[in-house]
Amino acid sequence: MKPLSFFNKGVFFVNSLFATALLLAYLLPYIPPSTFPFLSILSLGMPILLILNITFLIYWIVKLRKQFLLSFLILLLGFNHILSLYKFGVEQYTKKPSDVKLLSYNVRQFNRYNWIEADTVTKQIIQFVGDQKPDILCFQEYDHREDVSFSSFKNQYRVLLDREERFGQAILTNYPIINKGAIGFENSNNNAIYTDLLIAKDTVRVINIHLESLKINPSVSEFHEKNRQRLVGRMSTSFKKQEVQVQKILENLNNCPYKSVICGDMNNSAFSYVYRKLAQNHVDAFKEKGESFGKTFVFDFIPLRIDAILVDESMEVKAFDSHPEIRYSDHYPISCVFSLTSDN
Repeated sequence: MKPLSFFNKGVFFVNSLFATALLLAYLLPYIPPSTFPFLSILSLGMPILLILNITFLIYWIVKLRKQFLLSFLILLLGFNHILSLYKFGVEQYTKKPSDVKLLSYNVRQFNRYNWIEADTVTKQIIQFVGDQKPDILCFQEYDHREDVSFSSFKNQYRVLLDREERFGQAILTNYPIINKGAIGFENSNNNAIYTDLLIAKDTVRVINIHLESLKINPSVSEFHEKNRQRLVGRMSTSFKKQEVQVQKILENLNNCPYKSVICGDMNNSAFSYVYRKLAQNHVDAFKEKGESFGKTFVFDFIPLRIDAILVDESMEVKAFDSHPEIRYSDHYPISCVFSLTSDN
């Protein structure tokens, strides 16, 4: 076989760099962000690293070169990560009366500050919720205003955080709420709230989370050199805060005698330490019944899935949908249908 050309030697060198970065990123879910907060940023870039290594793999196969083995072996080693990145479509499922449908949505305060140039965002979100008919509705960045009304839900639990008690998290449902509470985060405008719901003869704890924001502005200017250093610093600080916040959520779960569902805005990817900790003893609804990249955040460069619904492993996920056509916030809503017991 002929030796590599000068150009292909350069390609393989770049391939080696991205393969090494991907291998390092595989380790991040097992390393607390407080240890290497800067490296934790790689977890957000995992989709790009996977796609690049797949591209290099195809390139070398087309060239009939043994260099394909580098990316092939790295991708094989992290095959489960590929399953977290992309899912092929599944058959449509018709919800049964005994099933539970949960909808989670970071509504960005219902466009209070006119991030979207439209006067009808609140009405459109209310209409969307009405069309979806969820049994449980979880909002992050819920804004309590006169024009925000979801009166079809008999039981509503809201915890509003800022000084004017204007916005926070909310859980709305028609199931009886037998217990409720908030999980406060120190030095943060975010929190988690929970309700214990009586569903048929079962009690289920629903935890609605909003972890520390990474404060990413999804615009090209944010990544110009003069802003990049500040952005990395902010994100590193946020990753460390998220680690502490997740520990408080896990403490709540450890003291909970019921099955649980965790949903909301993780502000982190499915390749991160905080996701791995939250997903313990739970099933990721996207990985079970999702489709495509499951993108949940409006971001041009990377298909970020930073919102999730994690269902107790004793339950069964029947359907999952992300709704990228719903552009009323910087997040897309996600919904899941599950049954309280597995058919397996």
